[in-house]
Amino acid sequence: MYKRLKRFFDLITALIAFLFLFPVFLIILWCLLIVNKGKPFFFQERPGKHEKLFKIVKFKTMRDLDPNAEKDVHNLNRVTKIGHFIRKYSLDEIPQLINVIKGDMSVVGPRPLLVHYLPLYNDFQKQRHNVRPGITGWAQVKGRNSISWEKKFDLDVWYVNNLSLFLDLKIILLTVKRLVIPEGINSSEGMNMPEFTGSKK
Repeated sequence: MYKRLKRFFDLITALIAFLFLFPVFLIILWCLLIVNKGKPFFFQERPGKHEKLFKIVKFKTMRDLDPNAEKDVHNLNRVTKIGHFIRKYSLDEIPQLINVIKGDMSVVGPRPLLVHYLPLYNDFQKQRHNVRPGITGWAQVKGRNSISWEKKFDLDVWYVNNLSLFLDLKIILLTVKRLVIPEGINSSEGMNMPEFTGSKK
């Protein structure tokens, strides 16, 4: 039953959250317009439900890569000072509420990862695309970047197979808690989650 109503739940929740966070949205937008020289947003193609591609929108927290720089420049070296703060409290995710309103994403679901990961998933891991990707998810509240890829995908598939209103509400509440007490986040640890290169299983 809830699977049929989840889109309605997402739409209402995203609209309320966006209205509530709109003042914060405007402040960050203004700051990033200055810091990023008129480019406050980051757009990138990501796989959605049934692996259909869409453009995710986030606040831009990194400087553009210098075309003369070495290709292996570490991403954390490109994060701006305000970008570190925005990442620490996951404020860069706020624009994704627009993706939810459009229907590309859900409030809760497996995080949309990079397109070039698609051929690397095994049949079990591919189940994470049976639902819309989310701004937050079961793997995020269970460890985010502090757990392995295999564990992350196990949690994603568990969510897909146990989807319910109660579970979504629980994840939202745990997400709010983690925003107050950030844990397992890249920018606060000064390190990146390693690239997914395929399952060991």
